[in-house]
Amino acid sequence: MIVGRTAVSGKPPCRTDICPVTHRPDPWPCLPCDAGPPRTMGTMTTPTSRRVLLAAPRGYCAGVDRAVIAVEKALEQYGAPVYVRHEIVHNKYVVKTLEKKGAIFVDETAEVPPGNIVIFSAHGVAPVVHEEAKRGKLATIDATCPLVTKVHKEAVRYAKEDYDILLIGHEGHEEVIGTSGEAPEHITLVDGPDDVQNVEVRDPDKVVWLSQTTLSVDETMETVDALKGRYPNLLSPPSDDICYATQNRQTAVKQMGADSDLVIVVGSKNSSNSVRLVEVALGAGAKDAHLVDGAEEIDESWLEGVGTVGVTSGASVPEVLVEGVLEWLAQRGYEDVETVTAATESIHFSLPKELRRDLRSEAKAATDGESAAGE
Repeated sequence: MIVGRTAVSGKPPCRTDICPVTHRPDPWPCLPCDAGPPRTMGTMTTPTSRRVLLAAPRGYCAGVDRAVIAVEKALEQYGAPVYVRHEIVHNKYVVKTLEKKGAIFVDETAEVPPGNIVIFSAHGVAPVVHEEAKRGKLATIDATCPLVTKVHKEAVRYAKEDYDILLIGHEGHEEVIGTSGEAPEHITLVDGPDDVQNVEVRDPDKVVWLSQTTLSVDETMETVDALKGRYPNLLSPPSDDICYATQNRQTAVKQMGADSDLVIVVGSKNSSNSVRLVEVALGAGAKDAHLVDGAEEIDESWLEGVGTVGVTSGASVPEVLVEGVLEWLAQRGYEDVETVTAATESIHFSLPKELRRDLRSEAKAATDGESAAGE
């Protein structure tokens, strides 16, 4: 970049970006000199303008909001402790906050003492888990996201029609485990396009695909295309399984990715949709992208030479964490914030119906009944 200067000696303006006499950059006034012809300093960079592109929508989706409120309401109505099977949503901050209020997170239903309340997470559970809770004399609240429940119902329907169901998703993810449990004899997991070659079905003309709700839209369709290459008559679900919030957040990141030197995605490492946002940002043209749980995990070296920082958050992230990142960036000169809006969300889900019942009394009655039967 050539920066013009006004000479005070009456000579033509000096055209260097660093004065050869004073070695001072703009805005210092130029002194009389014999700087010679206009030139550029090839190894010198001028300060970069700094801004933040803030994705919208971001953060909590309707399903996550419903699940978190369900735990809070249960604690208010029934008092602590309230047990939660697995993390209610995949976010460290949310889990720690609920633990402080009296929620106890467990890996398995069997860990919950009889006569207590257990909440099933937003990712859903297999039918066998409901049966375990019943045998354990537990009152249950099902906080499964309604969009995950939709996939469960699709699995049951196609299993009854004797289809082979190809479930696109990540092995070991709680949502995949829950969906697979609805029809284990009919479901085969397909973990990305590279896994397609391993798929075997009974009848290539009676195959349907379903998917985990939090996947990358592009990768999912790449997997579907590969499956159709092997099974031309592959049936698609009646409506897209990837949830609206996942798609909207990915679309916003695509819009700002090409204009971002760095994209910071706020979310936990076990959050599938948050991890996908990093991948989408890089695929959209961002020069660099990182996943952080909060501002304290940002490495200041990431900002070297960065003019534009894109900021977004996964569907299980409260806005307070995004605000912390924006404040951290503002303290380092990134005060100009521009919102990149991909969609407007207005979806809300009603709270689990179990919250309208006296679950403490129900659980106590179940254990009392068992005690009386044993006498």
